[in-house]
Amino acid sequence: MKEKNFLDTVMDFEQQLESIQEQFRELKAVVAHTMEEHHALQLENHHLRARLDELHQAVPETAAVDPIKLKKAAMDIGEGYDNLARLYHEGYHVCHVHFGSSRKGDDCLFCLSFLNKQN
Repeated sequence: MKEKNFLDTVMDFEQQLESIQEQFRELKAVVAHTMEEHHALQLENHHLRARLDELHQAVPETAAVDPIKLKKAAMDIGEGYDNLARLYHEGYHVCHVHFGSSRKGDDCLFCLSFLNKQN
């Protein structure tokens, strides 16, 4: 009878180990996904900072209003739309509901509606 209890204990321990291994696999998957998302956000942040630096260098910090610069700023509205469309096609939301989060390949009706309003 004692051997039966010992065997049951060993089998229970084996099941607990298998359960812990499965939880560990799930945890590894979550960590891998989080690290991928973190890397994507770091890359996007780097690109946005570089673009911001370009914009700051292109626009001097003077208080004088230049009509040529005002005309160029009005033309840059199209550039903003192009940037939003590019972000959408790269897989990110541009709508106010989920702005900046990954679309995971699915189309978003809010984003499409927003982009169509811009035209």
